[in-house]
Amino acid sequence: MRKISSQMDNNKQTNVFDQIESMGHEQLMFFNDNETGLKGIIGIHNTTLGPALGGTRIWKYENEQAAINDVLRLSRGMTFKSSIIGINLGGGKAIIIDNPKAKKNEPFWRRYGKFVENLGGKYITAEDVGTNTQFMEYISMETKHVMGKPFYMGGSGDPSPVTAYGVYLGMKASQKKLTGNDSLTGKKIMVQGVGHVGQYLIELLAKENAEILIADINEDNLKSVTSNYKAEVIDVNNVYNTEMDIYAPCALGATVNDSTIDNLKCSIIAGAANNQLQDELIHGRKLKEKGILYAPDFLINAGGVVNCYTEIDGYSKEKTYGITDNIYQQTIDIFNAADNSEKGTQEVALEIAMERINSIGKIRQVR
Repeated sequence: MRKISSQMDNNKQTNVFDQIESMGHEQLMFFNDNETGLKGIIGIHNTTLGPALGGTRIWKYENEQAAINDVLRLSRGMTFKSSIIGINLGGGKAIIIDNPKAKKNEPFWRRYGKFVENLGGKYITAEDVGTNTQFMEYISMETKHVMGKPFYMGGSGDPSPVTAYGVYLGMKASQKKLTGNDSLTGKKIMVQGVGHVGQYLIELLAKENAEILIADINEDNLKSVTSNYKAEVIDVNNVYNTEMDIYAPCALGATVNDSTIDNLKCSIIAGAANNQLQDELIHGRKLKEKGILYAPDFLINAGGVVNCYTEIDGYSKEKTYGITDNIYQQTIDIFNAADNSEKGTQEVALEIAMERINSIGKIRQVR
């Protein structure tokens, strides 16, 4: 497998075809609608295992290059996420450039649904940062290639609870590997980013009587947590200097990098954010050298895509949580495999994911 750095300079203009080739993408679709103010990109990374599924994210990007970088990295991560958890989906992602002037109403989302429909089922969209089940309902009026619809439509609803559950299992597996006991009682856990997934994760941690620390740039999110749970608010600028047992990044990616690793005071990293390592090879190995156990992000946060996957053939809560339960043992297996190697845990997980993709790809070439 070709090694890809997840670090990209958002201010440096890069040849898009070079990026697509180096990261192994199949397709990049740009879309625009002047009437609604809709503008964005759909990235399809790999469809060997099945149609590419990934959520639609709304974000205000620094520039267009930053948006391209994000959709490429996120769609690539979805490929590995679906592969390692054992479901038959490929990797895709969509980003919509946040336009404050645009009314994100029914016409806006139905127009987006038409763009999804134009891909003929190669890409299936779902909920992500900035979107919700109501938006998925609007999209479904123009295409059947959408998951995460409301329960009353036979959909799987908000994937956040299942994502949080998988992260929780990964956290417990990490604790088991480190100490021989997976209890999180009394452990000081920093949850960085307390949006939907972060809050569901905190609910699980509170039931285990963990000592919860929280950080977020959104004051409403902080108030929501502190009004329901005992949690200490940490200034976002002091996260990496705070004593903790477990660091759980649940906001944006690349928070584990050269500057933060040296300051981190934890023994485990297990969070919901995608692409937490700024460079998968360099920073994965650096964590290992420092003695910090890293739970592969695309494995432990795979509950969300499992939630959407089970909707394809008729949503089943039992099946969703049954597949997600596998995260616990898979995480331990990856830790054990990394013990006898100089490679970081993320590297090992990537190799396992690619092995499944390559083996299935060979089978499908046989006619």
